[in-house]
Amino acid sequence: MDVRALLYSPDVTGDLLFFVAEDGIAECKWPHAAVQTLCEAQGFAGKLGETAVCTYVEEETANLRKVVVGGLGKAAELCLEKLRKATGNALKQAEKHKVETLTMLPWDLNLLPLDAVVRAVVEAALLNSYRFDRYLGESKEQSLKSLQISYASQQEVDVMRGLKLGQTLGHATNMARDLVNEPANSMTPAQLAEEAIKAGETFGFAVEVMERDAIEELGMTAFLEVGKASANSPRFIVMRHLGKPEEPEQILGLVGKGITFDSGGLSIKPAQGMGGMKFDMGGAASVIGAMSAIAAENLHLNVVAVVAACENLISGTGYRPGDIIGSMAGKTILIESTDAEGRLTLADAAHYVVTKERASTVVDVATLTGAAIVALGTVTTGVITNDQGLYERLQAASDQSGERVWQLPSFPEYREQNKTHQADLKNTGGREAGTITGGLFIEAFVEEKPWIHLDIAGTCFAAKDREYLREGATGVGVRLLYHFAESLI
Repeated sequence: MDVRALLYSPDVTGDLLFFVAEDGIAECKWPHAAVQTLCEAQGFAGKLGETAVCTYVEEETANLRKVVVGGLGKAAELCLEKLRKATGNALKQAEKHKVETLTMLPWDLNLLPLDAVVRAVVEAALLNSYRFDRYLGESKEQSLKSLQISYASQQEVDVMRGLKLGQTLGHATNMARDLVNEPANSMTPAQLAEEAIKAGETFGFAVEVMERDAIEELGMTAFLEVGKASANSPRFIVMRHLGKPEEPEQILGLVGKGITFDSGGLSIKPAQGMGGMKFDMGGAASVIGAMSAIAAENLHLNVVAVVAACENLISGTGYRPGDIIGSMAGKTILIESTDAEGRLTLADAAHYVVTKERASTVVDVATLTGAAIVALGTVTTGVITNDQGLYERLQAASDQSGERVWQLPSFPEYREQNKTHQADLKNTGGREAGTITGGLFIEAFVEEKPWIHLDIAGTCFAAKDREYLREGATGVGVRLLYHFAESLI
């Protein structure tokens, strides 16, 4: 979809988009008296999620004009995420009514900062228009081709700022969705590395890709153990945006889980649902997308993102339950389940970003545990941290992005579940508190740096269409990580 801004004038042509708050419906400036009358006749009350579509005859030109009206709910309760949902619902109605170009009338509700309002509308429009249809012989063409954000002259600076960032975040999120939706026979570790290189060239960040020999030289034995059953060799991807070279000691390290397909290894997963394990590189897609947005907006901070990309398959060369393996950090690990593989790759990746890239703060993002889905469902990302101040920044970023997070406890007793008398650590802490123990396993490799773990197992995929998201990969984490990074400037 083409999303742009234009200076509003009374003779603007085409179909219109208009938002109404529930408790201001009588006083708001309707585009035409007939529109209010027609909406009221439909029972439209401005509630959140409500939409109305009406057609009236324009007196000056005698042309028919459609107006799509979206309800915002109560004005005092409006937030950016509710606005995104209202936008998504309205655009779906426009699509049903075969609208081709929709012009949003100037925003005149003094409820939220205007640049944030425009950003949210643009994000919702781009995310709503996303389709993964490249493998269809014949894809369904969308009727809605263009959204124009009109504005009054005094609003231009804020509108242009919101438009630019909304486009950046929308496109970066959709790119991440493409990476995750791609089938595993196409999105191999080597291909994921190629996509990272393309993103770097497009958005302006440096990319280094290491193959097996270089990974072995680094001593990343935990990472290599996971990938050694596959014919597709692993890749270690390093992405750098050095936006604040005058403070080289301040570096945000992003670590994304990059298991491009997860069979579970010898601890094999059930056949039902295994096809969805192409989504196990959702964390990698998140950090690639976030780096793209960070570089595109040229944020004034240093960011290094890393991805340990491999497949967790089954063969005679694969690792086994009961094996004791090493790691880049020198810690030994007892393998209790080969299906707890992501934390092994993340352990080496996190240790690398701290010791080799000198990251001062670490955030890892991973589709780590099914326990996260049991605990929080598919609408909230589970979070574990060793720094409460960092979590407060993450919560503020969540408010901006609409990607919900929830902090889980990290009491010392949970760390005990990862201990064993046979090795320094074991790679599962048992069924109890699985999301917590999985995250705390990674914490053991960040060298006590300020750290946040995001378990996106439930949030990286939508089983059905939502207000502004389509079935499939959500791109969760891209916008959240961008706003978190922005908070560190």
